[in-house]
Amino acid sequence: MTFQALGLIDPIQRTLDTLGYKQPTPVQKQAIPVVLAGHDLMAAAQTGTGKTAGFALPILQRLTMDGVTEPKAIRCLVLVPTRELAEQVYESFRTYGGNLPLRSAVAYGGVPIEPQITKLRKGLDVLVATPGRLKDLHDQGAISFTLLQTLVLDEADRMLDLGFERDLDILLAALPRKRQTLLFSATFSDEIRKLAKGMLKDPVSIQVSASNTATKTVKQWLIPTDKRRKPELLLHLLKKLQWGQVLVFVKTRKGVETLVKMLQEHGISADSIHGDKTQPARLKALARFKKAEVQLLVATDVAARGLDIEALPQVVNFDLPTVAEDYIHRIGRTGRAGMEGEAVSLVCADEVEILKAIETLTGQVIRREEEPGFEADHRVPETGPKGVAAALAKKAAAEAPAKKKRPFTGPAGGAAAGKAVARPAGGDASLGTWTPPVPAAGKGAGGARSGGGKAGAGRIYGTGAKPAAPKGAVVVTGGRGAKSLARAAGKVTAKPGGRKSKPG
Repeated sequence: MTFQALGLIDPIQRTLDTLGYKQPTPVQKQAIPVVLAGHDLMAAAQTGTGKTAGFALPILQRLTMDGVTEPKAIRCLVLVPTRELAEQVYESFRTYGGNLPLRSAVAYGGVPIEPQITKLRKGLDVLVATPGRLKDLHDQGAISFTLLQTLVLDEADRMLDLGFERDLDILLAALPRKRQTLLFSATFSDEIRKLAKGMLKDPVSIQVSASNTATKTVKQWLIPTDKRRKPELLLHLLKKLQWGQVLVFVKTRKGVETLVKMLQEHGISADSIHGDKTQPARLKALARFKKAEVQLLVATDVAARGLDIEALPQVVNFDLPTVAEDYIHRIGRTGRAGMEGEAVSLVCADEVEILKAIETLTGQVIRREEEPGFEADHRVPETGPKGVAAALAKKAAAEAPAKKKRPFTGPAGGAAAGKAVARPAGGDASLGTWTPPVPAAGKGAGGARSGGGKAGAGRIYGTGAKPAAPKGAVVVTGGRGAKSLARAAGKVTAKPGGRKSKPG
């Protein structure tokens, strides 16, 4: 299917041709006709699927074909949770609407409000905003919702995580009831469904992939270690694997700055993004990273959504996130638009519960690899069925092609820089669903001796038979000592009382 087959007008089609977008992604195939028809929409779409184009393209077409704006009025409002995502969505509207006579702007906190008020005076066709700053504009009487036609909530689950529920209630009460509402969310929790129930009217529901899955193009693995060894381990991996550009996620703002300082002291170019930095400083850090002026960008989860860095090869979870869903968004910064990426997590013992939550959410056991010299003194407990993690590691080692990492040489993504190729608008067109291994007949998953054990050892499951041992072979039954074997053979009689007890 082509974009032309979706009914997009010629000016938009020319823009997509210029951008090299040839075929729509699954979310775009489903969402664009629904939005063009004026229906409300509830879409489950993962990061990197091209969902922004899925709503931006049809909205731009409808705004072009129908009506004009007035002073202070807006015709389309897109609400997003973070400043970075606001900038990204705004740039998408500007890019896709390059051949259209429409005005758009972006509004978020952390920067002066006066320039945003100035842009609103003439009226806007599209405003992309964060809930807090939009509420400020509304409180000051700088914006009118009387002409609003379309409301989009992008990353709705994240907005609720960040505590915007009260602001959303206030803003939704101020919006006209007669409007088109589009709700995009990676996950549809009970809170999201409750929010949607009061907002949407007979919505069309679409889901382009199994919820809470990462793209197949992202190779995921983890290294168990102690918390105090993580900085040293990161330096070791940078040198050993010759990583190029790396986006590193740290749990706290203080932790971000501490790590950046350490990296710089070791001669590694690094910058940071977190909530304590001003928006101009955050944008500058991101721009430097995209231009390959710095090798490492260290960030909190404020950067887990909204950072679109083409051909980023590597993401490192220096700390696991506090919310399992954020893991998916973090690693979604790499492996975008069908390209390959890698995500490694440095995991210590006190993070095992969030690791379990992540593996439960994604439906897979993340492969473990011990790094010699950095083994954990405080062991990270196994999280999956017995033997599964070890089997995954062994399989990956056998299948992994021998290749040398390219050193950091400049352009973001290293080898990705070069000849431009046509790609789907937005992100990866093929998201995968993890399928758990099917246990052999007669044993349930996670049973005493189900999948993950060593082949050929013990009973052949499903048949009730034991494999015959070669003549003269010494057969050892797992978990049983010499005395147990002797007792089983009838050579030793168990004495009552067990261990000798002390008198008294």
